[in-house]
Amino acid sequence: MTKRFLAGLAAALLPTAAFAQSAAVNPAGSGPIVAALGWLQGTLLGNVATAVAVIAVAMVGFMMLTGRMNWRFGATVIIGCFVLFGAGAIVTGIQSTAQVAH
Repeated sequence: MTKRFLAGLAAALLPTAAFAQSAAVNPAGSGPIVAALGWLQGTLLGNVATAVAVIAVAMVGFMMLTGRMNWRFGATVIIGCFVLFGAGAIVTGIQSTAQVAH
């Protein structure tokens, strides 16, 4: 009896994957959608986004230099750059807040 008890205790204490962790993260058939969203994220946060943000900030700076600055447009560009490049940190903060609440 003690051998069975010790074997059961050892099996219970050994680290194994939970059922939810061993299952696939994405549902069946979602591979192309996940791949497309990964491509879109890479495009939006990669070289294209950096180039567009540099051009937008340069345009706002040129408008300020010539005295034709629309402050609402300038603020929109700056806030948009912060949101675009800080999206990962924003989502991580929201997720950590949601996990603490539970």
